[in-house]
Amino acid sequence: MNFQHTEDRRMLADTLNRFVSEQYGFETRDRIARSPEGFSPELWNRFAELGIIGALFDEANGGFGGGGFDIAVVFESLGRGLVVEPFLDTLIVGQAVARSGNATQRALLGELIDGSRFAALAHGESGGHYELSRVTTRAQREGNAWQLNGAKAVVQHGEHAALFLVSARTIGDDDSEEGITLFLVPRDAAGVSVRGYPKIDGGRAAEVTFDNVKLGEESLLGAEGAGLPTLEYAIACGVLALCAEAVGAMDVAKDYTLDYLRTRKQFGVAIGSFQALQHRMADMLLEIEQARSAVINAAAALGAQRRVRERAVSAAKYSIGRIGALVAQECIQLHGGIGMTWELPLAHYAKRLVMIDHQLGDEDHHLDRFVRLGRE
Repeated sequence: MNFQHTEDRRMLADTLNRFVSEQYGFETRDRIARSPEGFSPELWNRFAELGIIGALFDEANGGFGGGGFDIAVVFESLGRGLVVEPFLDTLIVGQAVARSGNATQRALLGELIDGSRFAALAHGESGGHYELSRVTTRAQREGNAWQLNGAKAVVQHGEHAALFLVSARTIGDDDSEEGITLFLVPRDAAGVSVRGYPKIDGGRAAEVTFDNVKLGEESLLGAEGAGLPTLEYAIACGVLALCAEAVGAMDVAKDYTLDYLRTRKQFGVAIGSFQALQHRMADMLLEIEQARSAVINAAAALGAQRRVRERAVSAAKYSIGRIGALVAQECIQLHGGIGMTWELPLAHYAKRLVMIDHQLGDEDHHLDRFVRLGRE
């Protein structure tokens, strides 16, 4: 199988890499990440104008990409710049709407793609341990309407999202795979409360609470009680995106470290000439290429049948979690004490690599999931 990118994808990567390097330097990124908004609305609109958001969706839904390799190309470039704008949730929510939304709901995709509106995934809950089927938020039918109660944790950019994609249980036990229903909930609906906070790796997230929120039938995304397959596919797209982002961040951390080894001198010679450090760098480079291969495998499997797809994305996320932590540790150690300083970009790349492991399931979770899927 030929894994070479098409000319269109290479042009997309070149355009995005150039934009990030010229307009999204480390000082700009640091200022944006620590701002009250946690992202830049101006740059978000510019990303949309460049067509970057559109590359995450297929032509039938208003985009021009939407395949696994399109997602990987975009997020690898975003990872190189540690971009904090809400690409991940836009991808996840958009893919869920594209897969299960009605004609009216799919019209929302145009607003997501042009950057005029963005939505956030509200699925994770305290004590959920990454299991997609663990949902304690409840929705009860009242005639032709619904009443929603519960709380969601670590909702990315939740303070500024106009819309939440919320998973709620309509029947069954808290861990049952049956009875999970998806809703599109407006941020300004009565009974929705949001508490925002900064994240350790930049940007902001929020705790979102739903207290007797009244929802009409138009808020229901897909069939009642059948939301898990839609959620699973959308999360698979998100896992692939995170893995590709991590590869981009690893490449930059590697380049910073190579440059440091070539310029830092000890005993009158560059420390990169020391054989022990050369061996450590060689091992790290091999691990990064292994991570890249895992991302390629996941991207190729995104359109496959469920079991193949889910095993591939779990394998990639496990590899990224393990290798990301290794790269972060090695790069910091090879820099010495300066590698931990806030002013050095490397420290932020290392922090982001560690935190990616904890988004949408850590390496332990995905290793266990990979094994369980193999037994099905």
